[in-house]
Amino acid sequence: MSIRELPLLFSFFCFADEGGDKSAVTKPSRGQPTRGARVRLPCEHPYNPSRACWGLGSHRGSLLSAGTQIPSGPRFGHDQPSVPGPQLPECRGAAAATKSPREPEHRCPEGGAVTVLLWWEPFGRPRRLPDCRRRYNISGCRLSADRSRFGEAQAVLFHHRDLARHGAEGLPRGSPPRPPRQRWVWMNFESPSHSPGLRGLGGLFNWTMSYRRDSDVFVPYGYLYVPPAPRPFVLPRKTRLVAWVISNWNEEHARVRYYRQLKEHLPIDVYGARGMALAEGGLVETVSAYKFYLAFENSQHTDYITEKLWRNAFSASAVPVVLGPRRANYERFIPPDSFIHVDDFPSPRLLATYLKFLDKNKPNYRRYFAWRKKYEVHVTSFWDEHFCKVCEAVRAAGNQIKTVGNLASWFES
Repeated sequence: MSIRELPLLFSFFCFADEGGDKSAVTKPSRGQPTRGARVRLPCEHPYNPSRACWGLGSHRGSLLSAGTQIPSGPRFGHDQPSVPGPQLPECRGAAAATKSPREPEHRCPEGGAVTVLLWWEPFGRPRRLPDCRRRYNISGCRLSADRSRFGEAQAVLFHHRDLARHGAEGLPRGSPPRPPRQRWVWMNFESPSHSPGLRGLGGLFNWTMSYRRDSDVFVPYGYLYVPPAPRPFVLPRKTRLVAWVISNWNEEHARVRYYRQLKEHLPIDVYGARGMALAEGGLVETVSAYKFYLAFENSQHTDYITEKLWRNAFSASAVPVVLGPRRANYERFIPPDSFIHVDDFPSPRLLATYLKFLDKNKPNYRRYFAWRKKYEVHVTSFWDEHFCKVCEAVRAAGNQIKTVGNLASWFES
């Protein structure tokens, strides 16, 4: 029996103990997750074609997927060739040189560097731009926030939150406003619920860069990968049960409504807004003492799986209890037995009962870490990784030019 079947079996016994009285189960209100369908899909496993995989879809149309360079090795939920190590596009006019079988590097002739311009630095906060070659082994990249280099830039990045703040009048002006073959890249890592001003942007950009798998430049908040050499996983000592770190408290959010029901049935330590103070830089260390972490997203949208899962839960070695997109969507990126979804239970009360059950049954709890024998966690670095990935995508695309027709319709779908 798999871990995925335990909650349902456990719920069955709970109902039996209660004499089959299902009237006590809280009917989810609008915005509260309900039990989701969990169907195993036959498909090609990304690392071993002879194996089946769980819900791994393709991201057709993507120019570049995250994780191409860092770290090396296969990644969970990313389509790729079965040969070991990442594959990179060649620089035009020069052959790619390989530093090692797992660390390919592009070597371009002098003057062949790609210039990527940040029209706005994200959220208006100046930062030191990364050395892509030193950080990610991507050479021939020039990153700049100097608008005087607009005419020479092969790609210009437009951060959506800043675009919404400045409006269309803040975009480059001229006749024409865009030099030939220059790509305008729309960059956004907020969900559609927190992305105002999407209307009226159709036909303006050439590429999209976001957490969505069908973006032109796909950069998720994190991913799993197989390290070149396996390292033993040591589970930290657990002395507490459930933690939740939240900075944006909104009573209208599904996560707050669910939390209020869940806390009636088990203790939850809340940090941040309306909770205990969290020591600066101490989030992972604090959460590592807990068995479970509420990785509740502020809104529920396709592929919107943020650092709440990757950093707050996985990096802290806590089992994530997730509220976000459907279970099948999570299983595109992580193994099905690595997390608990609120949709697995008809009510918050039964979820609480299951967490208490795992708290008292160490072997069943430890099964949620079985995937650690093969995979390790990569948390995406904001914003260095994103900037360098655009540079790499320009190389991969060559002279390919496209236009994003209806940006709002795509992103909100």
